[in-house]
Amino acid sequence: MTTWKKYKLGDLVTFQRGHDLPVSKFENGNYPVAGSNGIIGYHNSYTAKGPSLTLGRSGKIGGAHYYESDFWAHNTTLYVKAFHNSDPKFMYYLLKSIDLTGHNSGSAVPSLNRNFINPIEVLAPDLPTQRLVSETLSSLDDKIELNRRMNQTLEQMALTLFRHYFMVNINEENLPEGWKLGKIIDLFELQRGYDLPAPKRTAGSVPVFAAGGLNGFHNEAMVKGPGITTGRSGVIGNVYYISEDFWPLNTSLFIKRYNASTPLHAFYVLKFTDLKGLNTGSAVPTLNRNEVHSLEAIVPSKEAIIKFEEEAKLVFQKIRHNEKEIDKLTQLRDTLLPKLMSGEIDVMRTQPEALHEPVLS
Repeated sequence: MTTWKKYKLGDLVTFQRGHDLPVSKFENGNYPVAGSNGIIGYHNSYTAKGPSLTLGRSGKIGGAHYYESDFWAHNTTLYVKAFHNSDPKFMYYLLKSIDLTGHNSGSAVPSLNRNFINPIEVLAPDLPTQRLVSETLSSLDDKIELNRRMNQTLEQMALTLFRHYFMVNINEENLPEGWKLGKIIDLFELQRGYDLPAPKRTAGSVPVFAAGGLNGFHNEAMVKGPGITTGRSGVIGNVYYISEDFWPLNTSLFIKRYNASTPLHAFYVLKFTDLKGLNTGSAVPTLNRNEVHSLEAIVPSKEAIIKFEEEAKLVFQKIRHNEKEIDKLTQLRDTLLPKLMSGEIDVMRTQPEALHEPVLS
C-alpha cells in the first residue's frame, strides 16, 4: 500500500496573492480572469501560468478552482505560483477536501491570508500516486461535464423543435387551419403552490420547488408529474419542467389544468412569455396568475401540440437520464474524494464501476 506522509501545505505549494484588474480595464482576449468564485471575464494578458489553481481570498474564501491554461489571477484570489513535488490537479482536489472557512482573517469582509494557511498539515503520497488519484477523480469530473454539455445540446434541440412547430412563419394573420388566436387561459391554468415550511418536511425523494427552483425534498407529493412551475413571489421569470411527482411551494405557481396544451408545450409558452415584465410587486417581485392568464396567445391545433409533445418528450427523457447519471457520478466522486485524499482508499485498488460505464449518447 502506498505510504502517505504528513506535510505543511506551504511545503507543497507557494501561494501568491492575485493582481488587481478592474472590470473597466478588461481588454478583449482569451485569458480567463479568475475571481474568488470562478471566471469573472476575459482579458488579453495573464498573470499565472497553467496548469494552476486559485482559492478565494476576499469576499468568498476557499473554494478551489482549477485552470489548465494560463489565466489572470484576480486580487480577490490566492493562486499557486509554484508546485513543490506536487501534482496541480491533485492539489486542486486536496484543497477541495479542506474547509478553509475557519481560517478567515477578515472582520467585515471575509479574507484568507496565505500565511495563515501555509502551516496547515495535510497528507500526500509520492508524485506518481498523486497523479493516479487526480486521474481517478478527473475521469469522474470529465464524465459529469460531458453529460452536462450533452444536456445543453439536447435543451437547444428541444427549443429549436418548439420554434419549428409554433413560431416559424406563424402569426395571427397567418394561422394554419385549426389554429386560433386566444389567451393563455385557453391553453392552461395556473394555481398558487402549497405551504410547506422546512421544519414540517419529512425525509423523502419528492422534489419541493420554490420560486427559485429546487428547494429540497419531502415524502409526499401534491402534484402529479410531469408538471410546470414558475416563480410567484421573490423570484419571477424562471420556468421549471418537472418530470416526476412534486410539491410546489406557495412562492410558486404551477399548472393545475391543461385546457388546450401539454406539459412541454406549456413549458415553452411560459419560457417565451415576459413574466418579469408582469411584476406587480414593489419591494418583493410578485407575479399574478390572472395577469398571465389574460395574455394573448396562439392556440395551435390539438394535432400539432400532440406531435410536438411526443417528439420533445423523447429529448427530455434523454435529459433526465443524463441528470440521473450526473447525480450518480457526483455522489460517487464526493464519496471517493475524502477517502482518496486521506489515503483511506488505496488508489491502486480503486476501480469504481462508473469509470467503466459508457457515457450516454
